[in-house]
Amino acid sequence: MIVKMSKYAFMVYHKEYDAFLAQLRDLGVVHVKEKNSILDNEQLQDILATRKRINQLMRFFKTLHAQDLPLSPARELDKKDGLKLLQKIEDLQDKKVQLLAVKASMEKDIAYMEIWGDFSWANFNRLKKAGYDITFWTCPTAKYEPKWGDEYNAVLINNFQSVTYFVTITKEGTVIDIDAERPKMPDRGLQKLNARYNMLLDEIKALDNQMKKLAAEDYNTLDLFDKNLQNEFNLSNTLVQTDREAGDKLMLLEGFVPTEDAPAMEAALEKDGYYFQPMEIEEDDKVPIKLKNNKFSKLYEPITKMFSLPNYTEFDPTPLFAPFFMLFFGLCFGDGGYGLLVMVVCTILKRKVNPDFKPYLTLFQYLGLAALIVGTCTGSFFGISLVDVPAFSKVKDYFVSSDNLMTFSIVIGLVQIIFGKTVAAFKTKAQKGFKYSIAPFAWVFVITALALVFGLPMLNLQLPEIVKTVFLGIAIVGLLVAYLYNSPGKNIFLNFGTGLWNTYNMASGLLGDTLSYIRLFAIGLTGAILGGVFNSLAVDMTEGMNIVARAICMLLILLIGHSINIGLCTISSLVHPLRLIFVEYYKNAEFEGGGKEYKPFKKA
Repeated sequence: MIVKMSKYAFMVYHKEYDAFLAQLRDLGVVHVKEKNSILDNEQLQDILATRKRINQLMRFFKTLHAQDLPLSPARELDKKDGLKLLQKIEDLQDKKVQLLAVKASMEKDIAYMEIWGDFSWANFNRLKKAGYDITFWTCPTAKYEPKWGDEYNAVLINNFQSVTYFVTITKEGTVIDIDAERPKMPDRGLQKLNARYNMLLDEIKALDNQMKKLAAEDYNTLDLFDKNLQNEFNLSNTLVQTDREAGDKLMLLEGFVPTEDAPAMEAALEKDGYYFQPMEIEEDDKVPIKLKNNKFSKLYEPITKMFSLPNYTEFDPTPLFAPFFMLFFGLCFGDGGYGLLVMVVCTILKRKVNPDFKPYLTLFQYLGLAALIVGTCTGSFFGISLVDVPAFSKVKDYFVSSDNLMTFSIVIGLVQIIFGKTVAAFKTKAQKGFKYSIAPFAWVFVITALALVFGLPMLNLQLPEIVKTVFLGIAIVGLLVAYLYNSPGKNIFLNFGTGLWNTYNMASGLLGDTLSYIRLFAIGLTGAILGGVFNSLAVDMTEGMNIVARAICMLLILLIGHSINIGLCTISSLVHPLRLIFVEYYKNAEFEGGGKEYKPFKKA
């Protein structure tokens, strides 16, 4: 559900404003209304840019932190020292980048010099002093001329990848006329290059150790510095959003407070004599959104935020789609063994991971449970078809067949669409009033009644004739209401035309939306088939091996194959249910979104 908010205006004498803001921050319940843009404020933009640098460095430190080096306690740094620490770390990063660039260049030089072999440039310099030039050449092997050996004392050094490498030894000043290229040679020999390369590796290793040490010593310091900057940003932003009245003597601030926290805030401010005034929330107010759900629905709030928070006049979609998402995941995963494995792995990881990640693992435990139930009902367990297992022969008729699963996917899709349209009708009632919701509710009754009359016989479920007649009567009455009262206050002919257009949109949209749920069946079936394929490969490819080798090879094939399949199933089972929720359900529920998250003014 969306927590109810109250709007307040605060008026404070300018000399008391700093103390007022300190108390407001200690209360930690007021979301300051943003009336002025922060994009043009240089100070706020500078703080945001600095925090971005800190977050990048903290992520970098996480990749470096060695478990054998415990994190040191945070040091309190002022802004000047904090910026110096950032610059120090960034300088080390830049140095590492430069060293890696030199390393890559030297590796190319070493690889090239290995073609020429190990020699000393000092010996070449002695020959030059004696009046001889040694020149390096390369040319395609097919173009190399043996006569160059007689004419220019050419000495063949190497042939590598159809290229010939050679040198000529001539008296100083001799003009060499051959069809070959003079390569650019490194300025030192192979031995010195290798020595310098080893020194470079030591330098990189020392730099890595220095940064790992910094990661252990200053990770918490960076975290504290970031929180201090966040506090500075919150305070500065509050000042930016403050209006000044009466010649800058009075400071006027507006904000939103959860209604349940408002009495405590009022009591605290009244105690210190600060003036505040409750205000009516206006239509164009961007009221911040705070979600409050039970333990199960709260796990799905990140999915809601992934798309968009609802606006203040809407319903919280989280508890409304959570059961559907869990069911859709189970249908897409399609294998009970995989679901059981997901549950076990998440249960083990919950004992070791950071507490912040535990809700995500709990969510996957629920999703794994859904996959276990659905997969077991459809008779698929680690790719094994339970219907073909003799031990389950007595209950094989109770497993859900692929035909029934496809029908179930369509039915559950239709149920969700009708549920979404019901939500849309209630939303219209809450936003515009009851009379505007009559036509949307009528369409819900029409679709439900016709689905029961014509859909149930397709499932071999026959209704008594009297019940069919009642449902058809409900559908007819619903159509009359939808045709004649879809736009309250307008004439009957305009309503009738609008009703015809709505009927066309409803019929075409309903068919396409319902059929899109077949993907739940298709994806689940694909995962089960792939699991069976890997099982068959493990058996067929190891046939003829001795029992030990066969057991090892089968185990490897099964581990690799099922790991790949679980990964693919997980991705598909997240992506496609999300699509059905964000596209089909949100569309039918007429979800608008666009809400801004509730962020109270308080210390980080």
